Amino acid sequence: MPRAAWAAGFVDRFLGLMGRRELPAGEALVIVPCNSIHMFFMRFALDVVFTTDDGKVLALYPGIKPWRVTKVIRRATHAIETPVGTIAASDTEVGDQFAFEPA
Repeated sequence: MPRAAWAAGFVDRFLGLMGRRELPAGEALVIVPCNSIHMFFMRFALDVVFTTDDGKVLALYPGIKPWRVTKVIRRATHAIETPVGTIAASDTEVGDQFAFEPA
């Protein structure tokens, strides 16, 4: 998985990646706590992975486009926003286990 920044405060979670022109390859934003995201005011699509707090993958949203909203994912505590293509390139599937490790 990519190198990730964390958004845990209210403002950081609300703003997410809004206003950015891109999310470079190899980078991600982890939003905590989070069980749904919106793509309002976004300029680019994302791959989004929802996990539990112990890293179990619950849902995948590959290539979600601006102005879309995900469903609320029951039991999800983390939303991991990555560049489009990351889910496919990493062969991530529902049920996989992620490990969140400090850099």
